[in-house]
Amino acid sequence: MAGGRKEKAIPDEVHQNQILRELYLKQLRTQKLYTQYHVNPLRKARFLNLIHHAAQGPRKKYAETQTESQEIGWDSEPLVNPERDDGRLNHFRVYNDITLYKAKMWSLGEDDRHK
Repeated sequence: MAGGRKEKAIPDEVHQNQILRELYLKQLRTQKLYTQYHVNPLRKARFLNLIHHAAQGPRKKYAETQTESQEIGWDSEPLVNPERDDGRLNHFRVYNDITLYKAKMWSLGEDDRHK
């Protein structure tokens, strides 16, 4: 090869630091930092409507589910009235004499459940 290769000089740590400092100063010259924000008074009503719409739950926003994940729990009202005195759905623990005796024995540590 007639042209030959140019070998790059390996920049040392000081040179790298100088490049980064120049880059940082260049970015600071062109950057504008805004700390005061305000709502355009001409579009304030529309903006507030958007904020209130976003704060609502999905069931109030949409009539139907928008994704398949929303289908789970979309209709959260129970299908059957949960009456506590209805014996068909509520099977409460009932203690008789023998069940009270065995419950007391098991609580004291006797372990004859498998006999």
